[in-house]
Amino acid sequence: MKVFRTRSIEVEGLGQAIKEARLRDQRPLTKICLLVDMTTANWYRIEAEKNESLPEDTLRKIEAILGVDFGVQFEDN
Repeated sequence: MKVFRTRSIEVEGLGQAIKEARLRDQRPLTKICLLVDMTTANWYRIEAEKNESLPEDTLRKIEAILGVDFGVQFEDN
């Protein structure tokens, strides 16, 4: 049997931080999206913060591909 917990936190300016990190990267967005396994349209929605949420595993992939740490942490109870 599986037990799971869903948690969310608000991270102000995350979309802009992702955009700035992407712009510092020399690779084209299409290449970055291929590595993260998402469409460029979805990437632009993330940067514009049009998506209501971003799965943590997707955020961690973005961090790994861009070589950054956005400092997003969940507190454990």
